[in-house]
Amino acid sequence: MKAPSPLTLDLVPIDQAQTLPGLFLLRCEKCPQREAYRQYEPASAQWRSYTWRDMRALVARWQAALAREGLAPGERVAILLKNSVEWVCLDQAAQSLELVVVPLYTTDNPENIAYILGDCGARLLLVGEIGQWRSLVPLHAQFAQLARTICVDTPPNAPADTGRDLSFLADWLPDTDVALSSHAADPGALATIIYTSGTTGRPKGVMLSHRNILWDVDAVLKLVPGYAEDLYLSFLPLSHSFERTVGYYLPMMTGSAVAFARSVQELAEDLLTIRPTMLVSVPRIYERVYAKLQHGLEEQGAPAKALFRWAEEIGWQRFEAAQHRGEAAGALAELMWLVLRHLVADKILSRLGGRLRLALSGGAPLAPRLSHCFIGLGLPLLQGYGLTEAAPIVTGNSPEDNLPESVGVALPGVELRLGDKDELLVRGPNVMLGYWNDPQKSRETVDDDGWLHTGDVARIEDGGHVYIVGRLKEILVMSTGEKVPPNDLEFAIAEDPLFDQAMVVGEGKPYLAALIVLNPEAWREFARLLALDPADASAVAATVAAQAVCERVRGLLHSFPVWARVREVWLTLEPWTIENGLVTPTLKLKRPELERRYAAEIRKLYAGHDVPA
Repeated sequence: MKAPSPLTLDLVPIDQAQTLPGLFLLRCEKCPQREAYRQYEPASAQWRSYTWRDMRALVARWQAALAREGLAPGERVAILLKNSVEWVCLDQAAQSLELVVVPLYTTDNPENIAYILGDCGARLLLVGEIGQWRSLVPLHAQFAQLARTICVDTPPNAPADTGRDLSFLADWLPDTDVALSSHAADPGALATIIYTSGTTGRPKGVMLSHRNILWDVDAVLKLVPGYAEDLYLSFLPLSHSFERTVGYYLPMMTGSAVAFARSVQELAEDLLTIRPTMLVSVPRIYERVYAKLQHGLEEQGAPAKALFRWAEEIGWQRFEAAQHRGEAAGALAELMWLVLRHLVADKILSRLGGRLRLALSGGAPLAPRLSHCFIGLGLPLLQGYGLTEAAPIVTGNSPEDNLPESVGVALPGVELRLGDKDELLVRGPNVMLGYWNDPQKSRETVDDDGWLHTGDVARIEDGGHVYIVGRLKEILVMSTGEKVPPNDLEFAIAEDPLFDQAMVVGEGKPYLAALIVLNPEAWREFARLLALDPADASAVAATVAAQAVCERVRGLLHSFPVWARVREVWLTLEPWTIENGLVTPTLKLKRPELERRYAAEIRKLYAGHDVPA
C-alpha cells in the first residue's frame, strides 16, 4: 500500500499579517497558483475554481469600485449574501479600505435586517437577489443613511434606471483589471460587527477587531493543526462567527481551499462531489445524517442493525484505547474491525465524501449519542465551545486529546475560571471590544479585569477539560446553534386571549415547539370556528386545532427572527398551578418539572426530527 503523502504546513504568521486584509495579501503572494475557492456556476452547471492570483485580481476590482463610493474609514458596509466568492471579495475589499463589515443572515426577516442596518448605520449593502432588496424597500425609513445597494444577480427584466439606491454588480465593477492597493490598518481597529441572535428585534452588535479574529485563528491552529492540502466545504452561513473564523479566515491562514456548497438542501450531493477533508458544522447536520442512517437500518432489518452496533462498539473501543482510556480491542476484534470497516463504516463515511481528516462541531452541544456513533465508525469528530463575543472559539478538543463529552480545553493563551454560581469566565486577546452602541451592556459582559462573562455554567476537570452544564439565564440553544431566550416568545404568545400559559421548548432541537394552556372560554369559541365540539375533551388534540393554533402563533411571532418561530404545538386545557407543582409561588414556570411531566408529548413534537438519547 502506498504511504500517504506528507501534509504541508504553510502558515501565514499573524505578526506579519497584522490585519485581515494583510492576511489575504500575504496568502496571495505565498501561493498565487494554488486553488483558493471553488464555486458552482449555474449558467454552465459546472464548478469553477479560483486561484489566489484570481482572487487578488477580483478583490482589486471590488476595491476600486468601493473606493468610488467615497466612504470614510470606519464606516459600515453590510453583506446579505449566501457564501460565495463575491462575499469574500466585498469583505476583503472593504477591510482593505478600513471599512467595517456587518454580515447579515439571508434567512432573517426584513424587519430584523432593517433594524441592524439602521443600528449600525450601514452606508452600503450587498445583496444576492433583487427580491431581497425589494423586501427592504418599504422599511427604508429605518436605515435612511444607506446610500448604495449592490445586487449580485441581474434579473432578466432589470430596470434600465435603478436610481442611486440600487446598482447591479456587473455595472458597478470596473471593466478592466486594476492594481490592488495596500492600506495600512491598526490591528486593534474595529474590523466587523456581528449581530448575535436576538428574539425581540433588538440583537446586540458584537465588535471584533482584526487582532481578535487573527489571534483566535492562530490559537485554534496551535490546538488543531491545519494544512495546505485541506479542502473545506463551506455551508454554514458566513454571517455565523464560527464559520467565518474557522471556515474562512483559518483556511486562508493555512493556504487551504474552500468550496462553497450550493445550499443545505444540496449538501448531501455536494459532499460526494467535493469530497472535503475538513467539515465545519453545527450538530444539526450530524443529526440529519444520523437520522437518515437509522431510517435505513430500520428498512434493512435486524442483521444490518446488529452489524452496525458491532462496528460502532469495536470502533469506540479502538478510539478509547488510542486516547489511553481503555484496553486495546484485541487481535480478534482488530481482525473483525477490518471486515466491519469495509462492510459498515466505510460505506457510511462515504456519504460524507469518504476522506474527512477532521469534522468539527460547534455552536451548540453535540449529543453524546452522536459522538459515540460517528467516532465509533471512524470519523475524527471534535467538539469545541465558543461565543461570538470571543471571536468565537474558546475551547476545543484535539485529535490527541479528545473527550467527546466535554468541549475540550482552553485554547493556548486563553484564561478560564469559574465565577459566581460557576459561571464560565473567559479572558484573552480574542475577547471582543464591546457591543456596538451599548456601553452599559459592554461593561456588564466584560468586567474591569477583562473577564468575559459567558452566562454559561461549567465545571473544569480531567486535566482542564471544560463541561458546559447549564446557563445562568433561561436560554435555549438549538441544534442549529441559534440561541433563543424563551421568555420573550412566551410573553408574546400569552398576550393572545386564547392562550393562558405557554412554554417554548427546543434545547438541542432543530426547531422550536410550544406547550400551550388554552383559555377555556376563548377555546369554546375558537373550537366552534373550527367545526369542533368544545365539550369533547379530545377536540384539543385534533390536528386541525394544532394547525390553526400554529398559524395563530406564527402571526404573534412575526417580528421575531426566523429561527425563533414555533413550528409545532401541544395543547391542553389543564392549567399549570402552584397546587399541581408546575409553577412557583411567583407564578414562574417550573421548566424542569414541566419537561418531566410532558416528556412524552414533547417527544411527539419532534417525531422524525430528533436524535435518540
